[in-house]
Amino acid sequence: MKMITVAGPPSSGKTSVILHALASISGQKAAVVKFDCLTAVDKEQYEAVGITVRVGYAGKLCPDHYFVTNVPDAFDWAVRSGFDLLITESAGLCNRCSPYIHGIPAVCVIDNLSGIHTPRKLGPLLRMADVIVVTKADLVSQAEREVFAYNIRKMNPRATLLRVNGMTGQGAFLLAKSFALAPEKETLSGLSLRFTTPSSVCAYCTGEKRIGLEYPLGMTRPMEFDL
Repeated sequence: MKMITVAGPPSSGKTSVILHALASISGQKAAVVKFDCLTAVDKEQYEAVGITVRVGYAGKLCPDHYFVTNVPDAFDWAVRSGFDLLITESAGLCNRCSPYIHGIPAVCVIDNLSGIHTPRKLGPLLRMADVIVVTKADLVSQAEREVFAYNIRKMNPRATLLRVNGMTGQGAFLLAKSFALAPEKETLSGLSLRFTTPSSVCAYCTGEKRIGLEYPLGMTRPMEFDL
């Protein structure tokens, strides 16, 4: 089975991009597993066009940790169900998230309306991607598009850069072609992440609410303030 990981900031247009790309693929039985934090409204969009979808919520857990601990079961479910292609969709809720796996094609979706400096703020979410899809380019000026693309290239010069219109689907065919090049995999066991997940083990991770120097025990990173 083939697998693609799609990630990006909330409301960047990931679901629309995936739907348009899948509409350009014929002869492939595809499923989507969406990883989110608290809620998602995209399940109905997938089901409306006959795409099987499963949704998981991280809740108060780190979304990256939730993804890593659940994606092997998602893959095995898709294999048992007889799918040819599995797409995982994950929101980069902290702009640090990096749900990319060595050997599995990684797609980052980012929108032009997020600001021209946004590519510099996304970290491994953008830097580790194989394909970077830019949406909402029709809503900004040519100058803004060029500066945005320049900042993407500064962060990730090796990725394929595509522009996809989430409303019309223009450009999604090229993304679908990249899906077709994904390698076949029998299992995710033994593969590794492209980047470490966010790490923090402290009192606040386990439910502490009180504020003060004596409470944030564990792994912390204090700031330095000059007088």
